Order: sequence, then C-alpha cells, then structure tokens
Amino acid sequence: MKNYAIHNIKVVLFSICVCIIYACGSQKDNATTRSMQNLTARYNYIYNSNVILTAHQQELAESFPENYDQILPVYLGPEIDDNFMVKEGTGGKSIDEVIKKAQVIILEKNYSNYLDDAYNLMGKAQFYKGNYFNATEYFDYTTKNFKKSTNSYIEALNWKARSLMQVKRLSEAKQELDTLAYAIAASKKNKAEPLATLAQMAIYQHKYPEAISFLKEAIKEGSNSQNKIRWTYILAQLSEQQKNYKEALLNYRRVERSNAPFEMYFNANLNQIKLNALLSTKKTNRQDELLALLKDDKNTDYNDQVYYQIAESLSADGDYDNAIKQYKKSIQKSAKNQYQKGLSYLKIADLNFKQLHNYLNAKLYYDSAVNTLPKSYPGYDIIVKKTQNLEYLTSRYQIISKEDTLQAIARLPEQDRLVKIQSLFIPVANKPLVIAQNNAVPSPFGAYEAGSKKAPGSSTFYFNNPAALSTGYSDFKKKWGNRKLENNWRQSIRSSAQTTIQEITNVINNPAVTDPGQNALALAGKEAEIKAYADALPGTPELLAKSDQKIIDAYYDIANFYLQELNDPEEADEVYQILLARFPANNHLSATYYSLFLINKNKDEAKAEHYKKKILKEFPNSVYAKTILDPSFSIKQTEMETAINKQYNDIFDQYQKKEFNNVIQRVDEAQQANAANYLSPQYAYLKAISIGRTNSIDPLLTALNGITTAFPDDRLITPLVKDHIAYINAHLAEFKNRRIALPDFDPGESPFKTAQVYTPTPTPVQKPVATVVPIPAPTVAPKPVPVQPALPVTKTDTIATVKPAEEVAAPVKVESIFSTATSTVYYYVIDVADAALTLSSSRFGIGQFNRGNYAGSNLKHQLKEFDNDQLVYVGNFSNFDDAKAYASGIAPQLKQIMKVPANIYSSFIISKENFDKLTSKDLLNKYLVFYKNNY
Repeated sequence: MKNYAIHNIKVVLFSICVCIIYACGSQKDNATTRSMQNLTARYNYIYNSNVILTAHQQELAESFPENYDQILPVYLGPEIDDNFMVKEGTGGKSIDEVIKKAQVIILEKNYSNYLDDAYNLMGKAQFYKGNYFNATEYFDYTTKNFKKSTNSYIEALNWKARSLMQVKRLSEAKQELDTLAYAIAASKKNKAEPLATLAQMAIYQHKYPEAISFLKEAIKEGSNSQNKIRWTYILAQLSEQQKNYKEALLNYRRVERSNAPFEMYFNANLNQIKLNALLSTKKTNRQDELLALLKDDKNTDYNDQVYYQIAESLSADGDYDNAIKQYKKSIQKSAKNQYQKGLSYLKIADLNFKQLHNYLNAKLYYDSAVNTLPKSYPGYDIIVKKTQNLEYLTSRYQIISKEDTLQAIARLPEQDRLVKIQSLFIPVANKPLVIAQNNAVPSPFGAYEAGSKKAPGSSTFYFNNPAALSTGYSDFKKKWGNRKLENNWRQSIRSSAQTTIQEITNVINNPAVTDPGQNALALAGKEAEIKAYADALPGTPELLAKSDQKIIDAYYDIANFYLQELNDPEEADEVYQILLARFPANNHLSATYYSLFLINKNKDEAKAEHYKKKILKEFPNSVYAKTILDPSFSIKQTEMETAINKQYNDIFDQYQKKEFNNVIQRVDEAQQANAANYLSPQYAYLKAISIGRTNSIDPLLTALNGITTAFPDDRLITPLVKDHIAYINAHLAEFKNRRIALPDFDPGESPFKTAQVYTPTPTPVQKPVATVVPIPAPTVAPKPVPVQPALPVTKTDTIATVKPAEEVAAPVKVESIFSTATSTVYYYVIDVADAALTLSSSRFGIGQFNRGNYAGSNLKHQLKEFDNDQLVYVGNFSNFDDAKAYASGIAPQLKQIMKVPANIYSSFIISKENFDKLTSKDLLNKYLVFYKNNY
C-alpha cells in the first residue's frame, strides 16, 4: 500500500515537471499546442471577458440618461462631446480587465482559434471606453483578416458601423452596413444585433418605415429579453411618429406588460394615455387620467413628466395660460431630469413667442432652455440661434401684429374706430402713477438687517437665528459687496440683452418708481398717441395695399430666416404656408414656391413635384425655373458674373490710366458680346465720360441721354446721369465754347460740379434700433417705414408709462469693448474679406451712388485694412438713423457696385468710437456679434 502511494506521488510530480518544462519551452504550432491554447483562450479569457462586458452593458443601461421625449437610441454607448472626448474614467477597471485578457490571447495564444474574437473584444472594450476611433481600427482589422470566420466577420462589421455612427461618420458607416446587410442575408443566426444597427442608421436618416421593418425582424430574431423590450418601445415611438397610433398603442402595451425598467414602463403608460385620447371616439378627460398618476408614490420621481404631459394636453386645446402653469410645475418637480426641465423651459418660451407674443418672457425662457438642455439635444443649435436672433424675429412679428390690428380697426364703422383705439390706451393711462418715497435697496436676507438689535425670533432654523444671519450677511458683503436683489445679481457687468431685460422688468414690477416729469409727459402724450394711430389706419385701398405689403415682407423674412439662418425647415414651411394662405398672390411667390420645393425635395416627393410644376408653369423665365431645369445654372451664373466683373475691372483700369479711346472700343465690344448684363449702365457711363474727354459737348449729351433712355429704371447710374445733364444744360454756353467737353480731371471723382443738395432728414434722438444689412442676405432687406409708436397688442407688452422717443436719451450699454452709446459720427462699412483684391472699381461705384443720390452731402468713402480684410467705410453720418437710411438705399445696389464675389463681403453700421477699436479680424468678428445682438 505504501509503495502504491509513493508511485502515485511520483506520477503526479512527473506530470507537473513535464508541464513546467513545456510551459518554459518555446511554443510550437502543433496539435497539442493548439488544443491547449484553444482550451485556455476560450474558458479562461473569452468567456470571462464576455461575462464582464455583459455586466458592463447592464450597468450602462441602468445609468444612461434616457430622453424619452426623443426616439431612444437602439444601442447604448458612452456619450462624447463636440471634440469626441468622453468623461474621464469611462469604462472603469472592468473594461481594462477585458483589454488585458484580449491582449494575452493576441500575444500568447497566437496559435489558438480565437484571435478574431480577441480583436473583436479589444474593439468592444475601446467602444465602451468611448475611444470610437480606436475601436474602428480593431474591427477593421478583423474584417480584413478574418473574412472566412463568418460570425466574427459579421460581428466586426456591425460594431465598426456602430463606432462610426457614434462619431457621426454616417457615410462611412453606411458603406459598412451595405456590406453587413449582404452578409447577414446568407446567415441563419446572430442576425438580431446587425438588424438593430441597420434600424439605427435608418433612424439617423429619418427613414422611419425602413427602421420599423428592421426592428420587427430584430425582435423576431433576438434572444436578449431586455434588448427586445427596448426595441419594442422604439418601435412604438416610430409608429407614433408615422401617425400609426393603433400600432404604437399595441407596442406600448407590450412594453407595459413586460419586465421593462420602471422609467420605460412609466413612459409607456404615459404615452398610452395620450394615444387613447387621440383614438377614442368619446370625450375623455386626459388631464384626470394623468393627475391620477400623481397619487401613486412609485411615480414621485416622474411627476415632472406627468405635469409636462398635462401641459401638452392643455396647450393642444389652446388653453395656453394653464398650460404654462403646468409647465412651471414640471420645472419645479424636475430635480434630476435636466432634459425634462429644459423641454419645459423651451415649451414656455415657444408659447410666449408664438402664441402670447410676450417677447420679454420668451427671451428669458429661451435663455433658460439653452442653459439647461445638453448640447447633444436635437435642435440645440437652432435654439441658440433663435435666442441670439430673437430681436430680428420679434420685430417682424410685431409688424404683423401691428398691421393686423390697424386693419381690423380700419374695417370698423368710422364712429367706432376712435373708441377702439382709446380702449387700447385707457388701461395704461388709468394706472395710478405714484412716486416711491423710499428707493432703498432691500436686504437680501428679508426683514432682518445687519446691526439690528431686534431678533426675528428664537429658533434653531437658520433664517430665524440672528447670529447665523449676521455672520452670513457679513460674509456675503465681503464677497459680493452691496448687490441689488434682482435677476443675475452675481454679474457686475451685464450683456446688453440682460441690461434691457432687467430695465423692462423693473418698470413692469414697479411702475410707480418713475420720474415725475416723465409721468407728466406720458399723460400729456396720450392724445398724441391716439391721434397717431388714427392717422395710421389704412383707410384707402392704396394704404391697405401698403399695409398688406408690410405683412407679406415680414412673413417672408421670418420664413427665410428659419430656413437659411436657423436651418429649421419645419418652422419655415409653416410660415410659408401661412403666407400663401393669407396672400396667395404676393410678390414673393416664385421664391416661396422654390423654398417649399427645396424643403420637400427629400421629405415629400409629391409636394416637391407640386411646387416644381407651379414654378415652371407660372414663372418659366425666373432664375428658380432655370435652376430646376439646369442644376448647374447657379454655378454658370456665378462664373458669368465673375467674368463680367473682371472685364469691367480691366476696362476701369484703362479708364484710370486715361486711355479713353481704348475704353470706348472695349465697351462697344463688351456690349456687343452681352448687351443685357447687369453692369450695362456702368459700361455705358464709362463710355460716355470717355467720349466727353475726347469730344465736344454734343456727342457727350447724346451719350448721356442714351443712358437715361436705355436704362430708365436704373437706380445707380441714371440718377447720376440726370444730374450731369441738368448741370450741362444750366451751363450749356460754357460747354459750347470748349473744344473738349470735359477738361482733365481725377477719374475717381465726378467730372461735373453737382447741383443737387442733400439734406439729411432730422430724426428724434432715440435708441438706435436696426437690423443687420445682409450682403448677401438670406432674407429681403426691410424697407424703411415711417417712425410710429408701437401698438400695444397684448397686456404683457403694455408698460405703465409711454415715454416720448424724442425726449428720452438712449441708455448706454456695454458689452466687451464695444458700446451702444449715442455718437455724433457713424459709418456705413463694407467689409471685403480678401486683402488681395483691388477695390478701386468698387469704390468708384460707391462714389457714383453717393453723387447720384446724396449729392452735396459731403459723403466720403475711405479704406481701412488689417489682417486679410479691407473695410470701405462711408461717412460721416450725424446719427444712426441717417446711416440706416443710407444702408437701406445702397443695399439693393451692391451687386452692381461691388465688383467682387458676393460671398466675401458684408456690411454693417458702426459708430466712430467703435470703428476706431477695430484693429484685427478677431475684434471685427466680435463686433459683428455685438452688432447683431444689439441693433
């Protein structure tokens, strides 16, 4: 027995020694080595790694911040910022363990059959660490080197496409998915995940019917119950998006009855209530059903979503005031869900802007939405742009509201009009005007004042403890100083928008604290305000047509702004449709049809075809019809304009060199080649002056009269030529005595003394309000209108006192180094963003415009250069309104004036003080933002 035991020990020791020697020896590619490596790779590394990844996926699903207001992502991955960076520590130690195990297989188990799985593990680990570019490389290696391993090849294609989609490289992902779709067609298993990835791509491309089809197949093929529940919920969302409410309701019920996470279950229940109300033929009280959810303690963390759905229901019914109250309750209850809080802010902003026309509140809530919603929220950039350009949109909506109100009053019987106008102002005028006796700033800690001997009361509560309050108040003053109790009290330097909002808020909240002189002026001016509105009523067909045109232009500007600046085709479509419904025969019809054609081109082919046919039938000679028939038309047009500008610049160079005979010859050649080009009047002008420089007065008069006959509607050259003719006729005897009609002169200046004298229109001193002069512009430049008092269209727009504009100095607002302080000198500036271009011919065109339209005004155009920009600035204008009127006049002529590509120049108005600060491109860009936000 003893010998037998010793024998067994010897066998065991021998086996151990053999294993040690084998392990220490070099690995060889033989059956034994392969078997051993396959065994250890599969069970020690691959299995354990997959267990770790499954656990990590479960953790990610539990912690991922879902936004149920949007279609859920089909699969989950770490979120990245705009720079493709992830939060530090993403993935954790568990994912690092997976990487180590995969590296062991690649480096030490290279004879095993699991190298493809190891590279896929490396890719998945990098995916869950948020290193999507690295993940793509590992999956790419698998697809190129393990094509024969079908399962690994399909898995690698699937995860490579997911990695590319995470970094928004959709075109590359689409190529991988095309290959994947072909590969899984021949496969009989492991199809669920690839089908889900195909569904996600279809969702990104807004191809929802395709996404629904892929998800149904994925659910059918899948085995992971949690994935199938998630995909069913997404399927319900997509069906709801397609207005297939019965199918959506069916899938929401499936989710509710499944083992779904509570938040998903809760949202499925919410959506069922909404869809049941839509599908029910009976009158149901959706609000009562939603309020019942608030009674369940399990729903406490989701009360914000319940209040949001109640608000949505009220808003759909047109009960906007109560809807806003419910949105505010949602905000109060949103302690954790920033998505929900941001959405509620956004909804309140939209209601104030579109329905209630309370633009002050809209601005405040848009700001809150921007500060609350994550940058990854769909449409976040649009919200930011809308916030920044709220003044632009507001001014046009106010025009619409004002003109509609004036037209409505004009339709009343004459004896009722004055009564109606008075009713708009009497509620404002009858408010008692009381001068505050004490304008002291209240303590930020309520009734208790530092140094007071009387304690508010004895309590352990902080704010009832005098000692604690005293210490806190002292600490506050040390850090912040004396601050008013108001919005944004932490900021000592405010932006102009914040300053304006605070000023208006102060007046609304405390109208009594006003200057007594201003109150007297307000009361005395009431009758003048009423008379101004009575005089502004469009009581004749001509005035009504002008009023309609203002509304048409405002709607057109708004729609274009949504489409081209905010890149929001849905909002643009809505405004265009309103414009067509109200004014089916407006002067922007061809442009409107073309915009609607572009909006629906990739969304609704039937609608796109409808608008295409209308353009080709009703406006066959328009630039839009030509562009539809020949997509390269705009490119050809740009090339033609570039060639015309170059030819003009060449002729102008000869004009400057006083080679007048060559100028005459070159102009004749140019006009014969293309007599209808948009610079024809300017060509003719150069020829006429060259004739005057080489001939007597009669040929010159013939040439000048020919211009007025050939181009009677031209607004750049023809006014200048008429001025020349008037001067010649006034001094005809003198000109007859000359052998050469025009003596030697500076080619950059006028060869005639001007007779017309320009007198700037006096304007009241007021806060300058203007819009950016868009060159080139996505919208039609607004036409100048007479200065009229704003019409109080809603209660929220009404302020207790109406201050006459001519008596109130503009408040000085400072943002960065630029200021809106009133100046005595303003410039109109054209910024050309290319220092290599010669601007002599363009500046000559500006001079032509000035001499033809502002003769005698002593306007000069000068040049300032820095970095790669050339600034042509025209001045001096004594006030902002004169500069604005000049900008409105020259803007439509800039295509003819500027002999440079339209996409490299823009224009703006600036005070001399601000202009002197422009010394670099960076400062110029900052001023343009400042200009856009303040004027």
